[in-house]
Amino acid sequence: MIGTAKSGHPGGSLSAVEIVVELFFDYMKIDPQNPKWKDRDRFILSKGHAAPVLYCAMAEAGYPDTPMDQLNTLRKLGSVYQGHPDVRFIHSLEASTGSLGGGVSLAIGMGLAARLNGSPSRTYVMLGDGESQEGQVWEGAMAAAFHKMDNIVAITDYNRIQLDGFVKDIMEVAPLADKWRAFGWHTLEIDGHDLVAIKKALEEAEATKGKPTAIVAHTIKGKGVSFMENNPKFHGTAPTPAEMVLALQELR
Repeated sequence: MIGTAKSGHPGGSLSAVEIVVELFFDYMKIDPQNPKWKDRDRFILSKGHAAPVLYCAMAEAGYPDTPMDQLNTLRKLGSVYQGHPDVRFIHSLEASTGSLGGGVSLAIGMGLAARLNGSPSRTYVMLGDGESQEGQVWEGAMAAAFHKMDNIVAITDYNRIQLDGFVKDIMEVAPLADKWRAFGWHTLEIDGHDLVAIKKALEEAEATKGKPTAIVAHTIKGKGVSFMENNPKFHGTAPTPAEMVLALQELR
């Protein structure tokens, strides 16, 4: 998708694959044929530039407004697959995202609505580690703990690279797990590429009452493609045609 578009964010899409797969195909209570079912679980991709992995998951899951045969229209005028998730084009999305920092606030709103409605719905929000430099993330974290929002889970795709380089060289967020704990969240650290560990963490989050859960998922930017792994260049650079061929060979 990104190679065909000659534009996009491969690194952070690849680092999020296993988490998105576990949520959409094993854990979340969803019905793609009834995408606005009131008691569904919600997923918010706060790091909206990783839209390609979300689009692929939704297309594979069978959402009617994410056609598989149009995935390679990513970032083209008129395509439903815009560069960031946009509910004007894909109505099954829970929110338009990509202006970084807003995902936790959205999750709080959805979680409070579920509580008021007596709904078992849970909300999962995926953040970037560079995004975690945003102040609104921590305002949301403080509010969620204050309101004892045990029906929301914040998952950080902790791949340690952001747009301009390594997080540690731009504005270090470590110790990230300690920060979430200090804000009153039940906090877990896992290997974000281990499906079993991801599921176990989600189960622990659901069993935790009286406080929200933060999952710090240690991941590799560009996971699965040797020349993209841990390479800041591929935060927002599309592969060349030759690189795309090589990447697909490695992934297969």
